[in-house]
Amino acid sequence: MTHVLPEPSPRRRWPWSSKTTRAKDVAIGIVLFLTEVAVYVGKSFGDGMEVWAAQGDEARIEAARLASLAWTEHCLVVILVLAGLAALARAPWTVLLQLLAAGAVAALLVLAQHDYDRTHPRPAPIPSAGYSPCYSGSGRCN
Repeated sequence: MTHVLPEPSPRRRWPWSSKTTRAKDVAIGIVLFLTEVAVYVGKSFGDGMEVWAAQGDEARIEAARLASLAWTEHCLVVILVLAGLAALARAPWTVLLQLLAAGAVAALLVLAQHDYDRTHPRPAPIPSAGYSPCYSGSGRCN
């Protein structure tokens, strides 16, 4: 008499155990990309409206600009995390679109930080205690 072995139970499959189908990969990548663009544009519009509503109040304008910079940094981190998750799911087109979005957000962040730094120069250094200005014009003062 032969004993039939029971069939092995189907094990739980991890997302990275098989490659994502191309159609699903492209669809998810496009939806994520368009969602990120819509969220970024909406948030930027809201920040611009906050600056406009400040009506010249420098403290509110500075707070809105700094909040926009911080939000953009957080947005960049989220996009990179999504790219990592897409890489785990073996979805190359989604990874590519997420890296393109991350590159665009990084470029916008660099431009915004450069603009902020340009409008907020560092103060001039304080002269040392032994400094005495020279008013002769010859450059030879003692």
